[in-house]
Amino acid sequence: MRTDRRQNLGKLGEDLACAELSRRGYAILARRYRTKYGEIDIVARDGSTIVIVEVKTRDGRAFGDGAEAVTGRKQRQMLRMGTDFLLRRKLADQPCRFDVVAVNIEGAVPRIEVYRNAFDVGAA
Repeated sequence: MRTDRRQNLGKLGEDLACAELSRRGYAILARRYRTKYGEIDIVARDGSTIVIVEVKTRDGRAFGDGAEAVTGRKQRQMLRMGTDFLLRRKLADQPCRFDVVAVNIEGAVPRIEVYRNAFDVGAA
């Protein structure tokens, strides 16, 4: 049951993240896109830029802010997954960036923070 709760929390966070990104003008291209390196939570387009989005959802502060969980290892994984997506969709000539959406559903109103260009690809 714990896994179901965690999965439900993750799905809720992704739904809220998609709504926020759409509100900001992003076009959602794919959700839960599977690659051999893992799963991309959201792939979107912001203008002419393809955006690979990692969503981190929390229901409290016990484990810190969700954005803090995107470690160097996770950044490298996101880079591999994003590259896979771009190559398979023949979009390698498009500009690309990596965003993180931190969703905290503690309290009556969820708090959603979008970190545009969340990390330097060269540092990943």
